[in-house]
Amino acid sequence: MKKGLMFCITIMLMLSSACNTSNNSVENVTVSKGAETSQTNTTSEHEYCDGVWTNLDSETENFFHGTWKVEKLLGFANSYNDASEYPTGQKMIGDEFIIKKDFFSSKGLKNYKDYQHELKNPIYRLEFICYNSDSFYRLFKTDPDPLHININDKVKYIVINDSSTKLGIPLSFFIVNNDRVILLVEATSFELKKA
Repeated sequence: MKKGLMFCITIMLMLSSACNTSNNSVENVTVSKGAETSQTNTTSEHEYCDGVWTNLDSETENFFHGTWKVEKLLGFANSYNDASEYPTGQKMIGDEFIIKKDFFSSKGLKNYKDYQHELKNPIYRLEFICYNSDSFYRLFKTDPDPLHININDKVKYIVINDSSTKLGIPLSFFIVNNDRVILLVEATSFELKKA
């Protein structure tokens, strides 16, 4: 319960810091497509992540569904580093997830009772899309380098809700270019590979 609460608080802090923008700063202006711009006082269209809060698109859904194995620890968010529990990720390496359209199971996380969930008809939600590593860092306060997120990578942030209670579970995912999946537990990131 405490870890779930810490996860929620961490996400809320990350989201609130991403929303703190100055009304007087020209740096925070997002320019729409086709607008006339001056090089000195506007930013690119995707300098910040888009909050989309929608269902997964079919391409992402097809890639995301399957059985995934935790391959290695990638790193920690800057705001939180629980090195006492995850020094090398050794307790989670090799564990598996099942992600299907009508079923989700993290029961394969054998050493982490708080993260073992089994949901029928889960709700997979795409909450944010970041279009480059700079916008990713601004929102998630996580160094993209240890996660192997490159400058022009497109990162989708996925959460999972229980369809009966509508409550989220304390696990989330980054999907990088519909090519890689990164598990986010608390603020600790792990590389996943299809089993």
